[in-house]
Amino acid sequence: MNVSVSPDPSPGACRIAAIQTVSGPDVAENLRVAAALVAEAAADGARIVALPEYFPLITPDETAKVAIRESEGHGPLQDFLREAAMCHRVWLVGGTIPLVAEADGKVRNSTLVYDPSGKQVARYDKIHLFGFRKGSEQYDEAATIEAGREVVTFDGPCGRVGLSVCYDLRFPELFRAMGKVDLIVLPAAFTWTTGRDHWEVLLRARAIENQCYVMAPAQGGRHPGGRVTWGHSLIVDPWGEVLACRDEGPGIVAADLDPERIAAVRESLPALRHRCLAT
Repeated sequence: MNVSVSPDPSPGACRIAAIQTVSGPDVAENLRVAAALVAEAAADGARIVALPEYFPLITPDETAKVAIRESEGHGPLQDFLREAAMCHRVWLVGGTIPLVAEADGKVRNSTLVYDPSGKQVARYDKIHLFGFRKGSEQYDEAATIEAGREVVTFDGPCGRVGLSVCYDLRFPELFRAMGKVDLIVLPAAFTWTTGRDHWEVLLRARAIENQCYVMAPAQGGRHPGGRVTWGHSLIVDPWGEVLACRDEGPGIVAADLDPERIAAVRESLPALRHRCLAT
């Protein structure tokens, strides 16, 4: 079941949609599922559509993403994103795909953004690399991923958009460094263990403290290799209200980003102007 809400948006509202998948080791099948969901989101009127982290590939073999890494501007994963944006006339935030890194044997975990003409308008390389160990469950992204270095925003149809990925969520200073944004997009593949306790509260905190919308497309379910991701793809408004959520399984969540809502929240509670360390 897809969850979609539109609480009396203003005429200037912009429909946004987050896609949830349960990707596996078959890249072609993952792209087929993603293509169908992008089409569904576009048919629902979304102008910005965002895919989750690792949407083309999730497998227990962490080196598999190195084998399909692409140089920026060239490759089937980028062709897929470019063509999907053009076909459906949407701004497409391409979750993450593996791009060539400076270090041998590693990738950049990169979010690419395409406008409706198929032009790449932004690239963000994930800065914070996830590391976790609890009993037999452990992750070390730094073993195969090279960290990015730059904060990235771009101007889209709904205003200023800040880009982030998954583990970045735990570092509020990254979002402050974006400046004033209207929307934060955070593709993710949160683990079930951490997601059940931290996912929603952190997403709502980022929305509240930055007084903007947050859209978090996620992996959600049991993957073919046995990994379990938390899902609960969310769209949150500037007051911290959850507008849309999908617990698990492939699908979309959508809501309307209303600039009047952003302005009203910032006017009634001018926290951004009250920051002691504002620059």
